[in-house]
Amino acid sequence: MTQQPENTICPCERGKPYSTCCQPLHQGDAATSPEALMRSRYAAFALNLPDYLRATWHQSTRPETLTLEDSPDWASLQILNSDQSGNKGTVHFRAIYRLGSGWGFLEENSEFAQEDGRWYYLRGDTIEGQLKPGRNEPCPCGSGKKYKACCL
Repeated sequence: MTQQPENTICPCERGKPYSTCCQPLHQGDAATSPEALMRSRYAAFALNLPDYLRATWHQSTRPETLTLEDSPDWASLQILNSDQSGNKGTVHFRAIYRLGSGWGFLEENSEFAQEDGRWYYLRGDTIEGQLKPGRNEPCPCGSGKKYKACCL
């Protein structure tokens, strides 16, 4: 598990310290919603926590093994839509990553199920692509600065 200092901002984009945001979930607490689980799973990808990802993957679709060795350098997460009805939920998100000298994205409509008070990732329909931000657009890294003043 990648160690994060107590005051480091969580990668899930909520703006909270990791220690009070996704770390408790990574240590065994149950997510309160599909969106909370999705954010914690994104943070687990960013922090290289494959055991957590497998533990939160529904047993009916969980891979036998999971390695993150070829995982990209995740930069930011955008939740586009989140819905919950009973023990089913969906989250539509876009995750931005560094792609060589540029940027790429993974967009997914994810499905979640709740069993015994815990949410699990079921499956997702994904598309991937390359980002080509303009100089005056927000930087894909999530800094809040313009691209030309940040990562260009």
